[in-house]
Amino acid sequence: MTFTIGIHVFDQVEVLDFAGPYEVFTCASRLHRRTHEEDLFRVLTIARSADPVRARAGLPVLPDTTFDTHPPLDLVIVPGGVVTAELEQPAVIDWVRRVAGATALTASVCTGAFLLAKAGVLDGQAATTHWEDVDDLKAMFPGLDVRTGVRWVDEGAVVSSAGISAGIDMSLHLVERLAGRALAERTARQLDFDWTENL
Repeated sequence: MTFTIGIHVFDQVEVLDFAGPYEVFTCASRLHRRTHEEDLFRVLTIARSADPVRARAGLPVLPDTTFDTHPPLDLVIVPGGVVTAELEQPAVIDWVRRVAGATALTASVCTGAFLLAKAGVLDGQAATTHWEDVDDLKAMFPGLDVRTGVRWVDEGAVVSSAGISAGIDMSLHLVERLAGRALAERTARQLDFDWTENL
């Protein structure tokens, strides 16, 4: 079975927020291919349109597909960055709501939690975000159970991570959920990454 993973990209997306999970899942898939015929993970970047976006610090990113053209997803990841403009885009919030409703797993990295919260995806859920944005998340969404001092919060169908590099830790956790502990550990070792797990 191949899991299709979509990662939302947008102007001012934090580079490691999307590139960290991208690297984790593509690396896990490469390792899987050493002993299997099929790809385990197919990873796509998704944006409102096919036009390039500019990530933080000006990095240009060419999306693989769009809100209207992407295939069905098994996992969608909503990264953070400067999300102020994204929060005011009805097309973005509508897409997050729709795709989360049609996808088995929805995840956020850093301030991507704000987009999930505005779309109603975090209603009744616990979540986390970057330490610097915890107070703003609580203020904007007072009904949300915002956790601190954790790398990620797993609520089953919805998983959120703390800031930036925590998205790598969360992605390794998701590899474990989808494909087992052994592959997650091999992936962390291949990345030469000190996987920080929740206590």
